[in-house]
Amino acid sequence: MTIRLTVDGHAVDATLNDSAAARDFAALLPLTLDLSDFHGTERVADLPRRLDTSGAPDAAEGKAGDLAYYAPWGNLAVYYRDGGSRDHGLVVLGHLADGAAERFATADHVTIEAVS
Repeated sequence: MTIRLTVDGHAVDATLNDSAAARDFAALLPLTLDLSDFHGTERVADLPRRLDTSGAPDAAEGKAGDLAYYAPWGNLAVYYRDGGSRDHGLVVLGHLADGAAERFATADHVTIEAVS
């Protein structure tokens, strides 16, 4: 599934994978979220509810361009730099189009919608 994230007036497409968590995330769309920086590698936002993580691996490593869900806190993460380590509870939902990750380094808000 293709989704569109809009930050600072710029639209960025992303492709969600076929995991239960990604399908559950897609069911929440459209969303407008406030972003904050976390560890100089990702922008994070609270989601309106927790996602279904059934069948997800125990841990994943966030890479630049990843759209992910951090299950312990119930938040969305958009990586603009590589995370550097495997995080227990991190579930990768999909990936931004090539070259789009850097747009998120200073973004304060994002609108996310499904693309038909």
